Amino acid sequence: MASPQPLAASSSDAALIAAWQAGDERAATELVRRHGRALARFLAGGGAREADVDDLVQETFIRAFRAVGKFRGQCQFRTWLLTIGGNVLKDAARRFRQVRVVPLDDELRSRDGDPHETAVAGETEGRLREGLERLPHMQREVFLLRAQQGLEYEEIAAALGTSPGAARVHYHHAVRRLKESLQ
Repeated sequence: MASPQPLAASSSDAALIAAWQAGDERAATELVRRHGRALARFLAGGGAREADVDDLVQETFIRAFRAVGKFRGQCQFRTWLLTIGGNVLKDAARRFRQVRVVPLDDELRSRDGDPHETAVAGETEGRLREGLERLPHMQREVFLLRAQQGLEYEEIAAALGTSPGAARVHYHHAVRRLKESLQ
C-alpha cells in the first residue's frame, strides 16, 4: 500500500479543502495554521475580548469546516473565513452583550524609547480605540478588513455582502471619522 502524499505548505487553499473533504485531517490543520492568526487579529480588532479570541477562532473554524461544501471559490478562502468570523463575533456579542474593546497588536506598542513619545503614543492609541468603537458597525468592519487584513475592496464586498463601491465609501468615511477623533 502506498503511503499518503505529504501535504505541501505551498498547496493552494482549494487543494487543501479538497484534501480535507477526502478525509485528510492534516489539510484542515494546515488551513488552521495558515489562516488562524489573521482570523484572531480580525476578531480582536472587531472587539472580541482577548480572553474570548481563541474560542471564537475555534468556533469560526468549526462553522467553516461544517459548511465547507458551500464554499464555491467565488472569493478567497480567507475572505470567506473572515465573513464567518464576523458572524461568530456578532453572535457572541448578542449572547454576552459585553463592552467591545478594540485592542491593538502588541507589535504596534513600543516598550522602549523616549517616555514622552511613549505617553503620546499611548494617548493616540486610546483615542484611536475610542474612535473605532464609535464607528458604525459596517464602517468598522470595512476599515479593519482593509487596514488590518489588507483586503481589496472586491474581497471586502464579497465578505460583507455589499458592493465594492459601497465598501470604498464606508472605508473613506471610517478614515475621515478616525482622523477627526485623533485631532
